[in-house]
Amino acid sequence: MRWWICAALLALLVPGTGETNGRPPVTNGIYLRPESPSSLYVRSTFGLLVSHDDGCTFRWVCESAIGYGGEFDPKYAIAGDGTIFATTFEGLRVSRDGGCSWETATASLPADDPGRIDDKWIDAIDISPTGEVWVATAETGQTNDVYRSKDNGVTFTPANIGSDAIRMTAWWKSLRVARSEPSRIYVTGYRVAPTTQAFLFRTSDGGATWSEVPLAKTIQFGSTPIIHVAAVDPTNPDHLLLTSLGANPPEGDRVYRSTDGGATFTEVVATTDPVTGVVFRGAGTVLVATVAGGTFESAAGGAPPYAPLGQAQPNAPDLVPPRLGCLAEKPDGELVGCGANWQPDYMAVGRATSPLGWQKLFRFVELAGTLECPAGTTTQLECDPQWPALAQQFGVSGPPAVCGGAIDLPPAVDGPPLKTDPGGCCSAGTSATSSIISALGAVSVILLRRRRRR
Repeated sequence: MRWWICAALLALLVPGTGETNGRPPVTNGIYLRPESPSSLYVRSTFGLLVSHDDGCTFRWVCESAIGYGGEFDPKYAIAGDGTIFATTFEGLRVSRDGGCSWETATASLPADDPGRIDDKWIDAIDISPTGEVWVATAETGQTNDVYRSKDNGVTFTPANIGSDAIRMTAWWKSLRVARSEPSRIYVTGYRVAPTTQAFLFRTSDGGATWSEVPLAKTIQFGSTPIIHVAAVDPTNPDHLLLTSLGANPPEGDRVYRSTDGGATFTEVVATTDPVTGVVFRGAGTVLVATVAGGTFESAAGGAPPYAPLGQAQPNAPDLVPPRLGCLAEKPDGELVGCGANWQPDYMAVGRATSPLGWQKLFRFVELAGTLECPAGTTTQLECDPQWPALAQQFGVSGPPAVCGGAIDLPPAVDGPPLKTDPGGCCSAGTSATSSIISALGAVSVILLRRRRRR
């Protein structure tokens, strides 16, 4: 039976696991605030979840308040002062009061102003350690560019990356600022006309000049040549990881490593599932996470081999990473990531000191409510009316008395952990309801794979 039928039956038969905005409710992105180690910002398929107490309490900001909808996932960046930036198809959305009020950057500028980024698809963002906000556009039928803001996203200046012909035909897809050398910035993009081509650009002087870095012929691409700078070593601006999306058919990505600023690349991982997170750990290793394909860990210094993690235990459950839909490392070395809210992880957000030793931080049933905002703010007006339905869907009971800790088994409605059924998500072999419940993880994986890729 096809996956969408399974998902529909799941939504009908199991309370609290229905779809949100046409997709199962999952967490798929995590963002940190430089000046506040206890703050976590978690992207989900139904909005943004915000915690300021190390994940003990999460509150919800709905999609409509942020300024998007449908099967779309913004990319977020959090400034040191708590300003939240969200990329959308219609511009850069900004909240300067922690998520209560939202506006579109540069919307007040004339349409022909070179610094206006309103009404453009902002598809890449990063914030420099010096506070500069960098974004890149990927709008069809318009000239696309990289833009820099020196005033926390109030005004932007185009960087004039590449030639006029490239800016007129390219879509910019990723942007990374080197933490150890903020003047070093990497940008990737691609075009389909006049020829299909992927691009990697680099600046070493803060955007004053840009140089195109020729991509090695050994780099493989998907049907559309989309590459992302997945991460830059926080201690070495020449050490970076590049992900080629869809380059390992039918559903996997390929990850390449460079130690010379992109001049050469070596393949280190070929996944069976899209990459959901790449992290340079303070301990000197690199983690590459996927949802269903496992987690890979490098040798010391980020060097190959990148080995799949997992430990078999005789007469006990095997130790395996959760189904990581996102991954990040906090300044103290603690890992935080997105797991499956239901089977098999029973955690929407988890934490770990070892990539195999995860603890539950949060499940959807523990939502504390909408973000607490003054009356008349965007989030209060948009999200408060939607909260009762969401709370009923998840069977919200509120934050637990003791935060985090062991992963508690869910109430009976979620069903017990089940063995993987080789017959498919809706095949016979268990009760109908239990089979459908066990499909949730697989359905989430499939829909994560269907991320909008331009």
